[in-house]
Amino acid sequence: MKIGIIGSGMVAQTLGTTWLGLGHEVALGTRDPQKIDDKKMMAASLREWRAQTENRGRIVTFQEAAAFGDVLVNATGGTVSIQALEQAAADKVGGKVLIDVANELDHGRGLPPRPLASDDRCLAEKIQARFANLKVVKTLNTVGAPVMVNPGGLAGGDHTVFLSGNDGGAKAQVADLLRGLGWSDILDLGDISTARGPEMYMGLWLRLWGVTRTPNVNVKVQRAPKGG
Repeated sequence: MKIGIIGSGMVAQTLGTTWLGLGHEVALGTRDPQKIDDKKMMAASLREWRAQTENRGRIVTFQEAAAFGDVLVNATGGTVSIQALEQAAADKVGGKVLIDVANELDHGRGLPPRPLASDDRCLAEKIQARFANLKVVKTLNTVGAPVMVNPGGLAGGDHTVFLSGNDGGAKAQVADLLRGLGWSDILDLGDISTARGPEMYMGLWLRLWGVTRTPNVNVKVQRAPKGG
């Protein structure tokens, strides 16, 4: 599968490397593909990333990544996601699936950053409203990048990842990609409005990181047995 990732930071690089290793084709979209030696926040430079992937990963513009991918991923900072997708001309790529893994965070008040999500503010809903052609699926925003691609490295993989989206077929396709990453407990929350919950959860996740001193944390949703 061809996967076009909008974004080039730690999350984008981690997902891209893993999907390349699983046999997918990956194009990493960045604002200026010529600036491959700039260090990314908490990540390698794009030159280093390309070397790590043995030059299999492509480094392209946002627009080229959006045109390239059969499936798209929004891995930009949440507060600039709409702008980045507009630069990618995401409204002109047809009805592609867009996996939104981003969170809107305010870094202006020090650490930890302040989550901006609420019942009245949801990034995934804003993306779906702005880009009605896309089939937006919210997932993976409740875990750190290492857990995204290696759920088995935490509690043997016995923890939960969430899905939200309006299109059942799109969610099934994304669930297949998640299973390819090693996820087994995938909980479909419902339509795109349910993404408010996972986005608001970021406030708790940041506090869990603070108290455990590791971003490699997640939750397990225990379900009562059917008929129980």
